[in-house]
Amino acid sequence: MLSNHVVNVKMRELYNTQLKTLCEEIAQLGQFCDDALAGAIKALHDNDNDLARRIYKSDYIIDQKEREIENLCLTIILHQQPIASDLRLVSSALKMITDMERIGDQASDIAEIVMNLDYAEKMYFKSIEEMAIIARGMVQDSVEAFINQDIELARDVIDRDAEVDKYFASARDLMINLIVEHDHNAATIVDIIMIAKYLERIGDHATNIANWAIFHLMGEHPNRHPKPQARLQA
Repeated sequence: MLSNHVVNVKMRELYNTQLKTLCEEIAQLGQFCDDALAGAIKALHDNDNDLARRIYKSDYIIDQKEREIENLCLTIILHQQPIASDLRLVSSALKMITDMERIGDQASDIAEIVMNLDYAEKMYFKSIEEMAIIARGMVQDSVEAFINQDIELARDVIDRDAEVDKYFASARDLMINLIVEHDHNAATIVDIIMIAKYLERIGDHATNIANWAIFHLMGEHPNRHPKPQARLQA
């Protein structure tokens, strides 16, 4: 029969392994989200319907990884009963993966729009692509901030959200003006606005991830006053 000391040592080893695996799984989910977003924007730039279709259909991979991480978090909570910083790690992870899954959804939504997009208005795609670069960087850095416990990087992500919001407001106003002019395909203009809105939401989700990275380290969620439209986001 194993002594209590040996049992405790083995349980601690399992616990540490589970926490390490959790961080690795979150990093992998972050990579899946980044790949989906990068693919959707590349499909937009290249007018690549095949790539857009692959991105659209691959959303299940992110959904599956989210469920796997959720199950791991619940296993850690039920079997290990973590306290203090470890509990914040697990609870933050549970919150983050919801935002990450939604980033995957929105990348898929962008890809779906690209598959049916009229490229007659392609001259207006550039600002959308610039917006996408910022949003994608926010996603990458928010996950990195969590994995590497980098508060300054997390705060930098939060600051960049305002830049994405400005891009969205500018794109929205431009598209509305184009519709008013009656010389543009209204359906395509609406599609462009929708892509911009999905990118703006992706920036919001990256900001949420950065906030949870800070909560993990500091024990306090810094975003006490979310943007008014946050309650409307998917």
